[in-house]
Amino acid sequence: MTLTELKYIVAVARERHFGKAAEACYVSQPTLSVAIKKLEDELEVKLFERSAGEVTVTPLGEQIVQQAQSVLDQAASIKEIAKRGKDPLAGPLNLGVIYTIGPYLLPDLVRQVIARTPQMPLVLQENFTAKLLEMLRAGEIDCAIMAEPFPDTGLAMAPLYDEPFMAALPNKHKFADRESITSEELQSETMLLLGTGHCFRDHVLEVCPEFARFSSNAEGIRKSFEGSSLETIKHMVASGMGVTLVPRLSVPADALKPKVKGRKEAEQMVRYLPVRDAQDRDPPTRRVVLAWRRTFTRYEAIAALRNAIYACELPGVKRLS
Repeated sequence: MTLTELKYIVAVARERHFGKAAEACYVSQPTLSVAIKKLEDELEVKLFERSAGEVTVTPLGEQIVQQAQSVLDQAASIKEIAKRGKDPLAGPLNLGVIYTIGPYLLPDLVRQVIARTPQMPLVLQENFTAKLLEMLRAGEIDCAIMAEPFPDTGLAMAPLYDEPFMAALPNKHKFADRESITSEELQSETMLLLGTGHCFRDHVLEVCPEFARFSSNAEGIRKSFEGSSLETIKHMVASGMGVTLVPRLSVPADALKPKVKGRKEAEQMVRYLPVRDAQDRDPPTRRVVLAWRRTFTRYEAIAALRNAIYACELPGVKRLS
């Protein structure tokens, strides 16, 4: 067997499609199919069940694919060890970030990385938590910035910061002139949520669990709306369609200043308030972490990335060491 054949079976297991796997490996489908058939003949086992428009991995195939990924990781480590002997930070770092962190952290982070380690450019990938975990396991990215909790996948993790939530309300809302709002008060409002798949949606539903049981006749809830991004939802809030929770880093700096006469009306359409607990418990927050495969050998690159993150402004969050 060859490393190329192992790469092919990992790709097919990931894509569940021979054509897409061939495209991901930059080879023709016949080339990939012949190589996999050769490996199956050598091992005398069937790795994949093929049917019209569908490919599934056999139970034994699952074990072999998992071992193949481990072998590919170890082979990649040989190259990384050689690189580290010359410059531990040389070469790009493939970084994944969830959608509700990327737009607010990456601009500052990229500037910090360029200034500190120009020989280590970031190759960025924004996606959902589940997809980033899958990409980490497959070796498609080196590390990822995500928010807990997520399934325990045996990854190495370093906490970065705890980020409080803030309530976003229309500027003419009855609570807009207050200093803060409670999660209990939010539950009587029309809540605007991110769509399914966003982990921040789950965080919001933990703070306001009544919305998880939404029904058209639920007392105190008129409607709920879903949006594809936090920025879309902020515009919906500005138009008076409801309220929402947002992470602190997504709040524009000017939005926290007192209302000033003469400032453009459009800049004051959304009011952001801290969320406090009626029982004086800790306000709702999310923990943001950096995760990477334990087999990833560029420890200096991970450390450099963490230092670059800590060098960012990160207003309103609690940094963790």
